[in-house]
Amino acid sequence: MKKVRKAVIPVGGIGTRFLPVTKSVPKEMLPIIDKPTLQYIVEECVASGIEEILFITSPYKRNIEDYFDQSFELETRLKEKNKLKELEMVQNISKMCRAYYIRQGEPLGSGHAIKLARSFVGDEPFAVLYGDDLIKSQTPVLKQLIDVYQQYDCNVIGVQEVDRNLVYKYGIIEFEQGDKIKRIIEKPSVEEAPSNFAGLGRYIVKPEIFDELEKLSRGKGNEYQFTDGMLSLMNKQDFYACKFKGTYYDIGNQLGYLKANISYALERDDIKEELKKFLKEII
Repeated sequence: MKKVRKAVIPVGGIGTRFLPVTKSVPKEMLPIIDKPTLQYIVEECVASGIEEILFITSPYKRNIEDYFDQSFELETRLKEKNKLKELEMVQNISKMCRAYYIRQGEPLGSGHAIKLARSFVGDEPFAVLYGDDLIKSQTPVLKQLIDVYQQYDCNVIGVQEVDRNLVYKYGIIEFEQGDKIKRIIEKPSVEEAPSNFAGLGRYIVKPEIFDELEKLSRGKGNEYQFTDGMLSLMNKQDFYACKFKGTYYDIGNQLGYLKANISYALERDDIKEELKKFLKEII
């Protein structure tokens, strides 16, 4: 069984729900307090043992590359001003892992984006994380998925229960036996949903997924969908659910983004008491 060393993070979407700010700032770079959402996801990867990360970007997301690169001018100024704590914080960003980038020239969907990672992945299993799915947990969620992969030598989908009335927003899991997955049903009605367990932006897949992605036809939204590639691979390989422990925030919508900011802020010793006081005043 090969080790999961690599992760692929598609970040090519234009973030229409957060316009106008996403006209110049990628939604994945919107801050949770004072740190971009994407940095939390990279830190999750590193804490889970990931050594190399490929970002699938677009021509409009150059600042993602800049953020995870060295910043010579900023570092020099911080050093000159003897701001050593801030200097170390900035330097650590570029040291977290080996980062690579490839552009998805045309927005043709998640399946098309991940297909571009084939030469990066080679013949290894790899993780896929979406840049607007933030999950706060004591044990990194990706590490929880890797544990399931190591137990069963299988493809893995991170899942959690969602409100039954909200299943139409998610890819819903149909189980075969125990945690073994039979199929995913994309955004079913309440009546059609076989469960209320949803796939929530964390996956480990074997390299054979690329053969399935190469054969994809356009699906929902007239795009190539990663879910459709996994469905095809399910006919040939086992998929298991990892019912992970953690709190999920959909940073791709305004309410999820606000909830995440409040939740993380309430764990910050420097601001939590004032925030609690403020929340009591306005509610």
